[in-house]
Amino acid sequence: MQPERARMVERQLRARGIDDERVLAAMGRVPRELFVPAELRAHAYDDAALPIGGGQTISQPYMVARICSELALRGGERVLDVGTGSGYQAAVLAELASEVHTIERLPELVEHARAALAEAGYAKRVHVHAGDGTRGLPEHAPFAAVAVAAAAPGIPPSLYEQLEEGGRLVLPVGGLREQLLQVVVRSPEGPAVLRTVPCRFVPLLGAEGF
Repeated sequence: MQPERARMVERQLRARGIDDERVLAAMGRVPRELFVPAELRAHAYDDAALPIGGGQTISQPYMVARICSELALRGGERVLDVGTGSGYQAAVLAELASEVHTIERLPELVEHARAALAEAGYAKRVHVHAGDGTRGLPEHAPFAAVAVAAAAPGIPPSLYEQLEEGGRLVLPVGGLREQLLQVVVRSPEGPAVLRTVPCRFVPLLGAEGF
């Protein structure tokens, strides 16, 4: 494992309570430097979100690991990643699940993500779609897990409906100032929120977002 990546895994993830060994190993395998702009590659393993263009960011490594841990993936699942951005989270998810679909509304980010995923070796393992992420991908549903990398004012109904029974949706919920990362499980009684964690993400734009 590259030294900077190994330090990130130990100091930013394991030391802060990320204890899912599959997630730690996945974060150790994905070359984050390939998913940031060339001029920021020296900062690829910083403990921070970084700009990637279009007003979007690549999430802080800890938040990517936290989202992936909360999805509780075991390896055979079909997963939806909403808000492709740079493609980094989709690559991590590809290490954890058998089928990953990711959707991005900005065409320029779609192209950059496809290129980065190809360079990193994930072109055949991640399906990148252009469109409104708040609507999900009903033609590929149901999903065992849905990860959202932008904050919504509430749980988008379309994303919840595309979960299989017992599936997990992990997303930031709140306004521009205060947000909570929610872990939502689809149950016969409706959405069950397991836990929440304070966080800060860019807003989720679309028909069922902001």
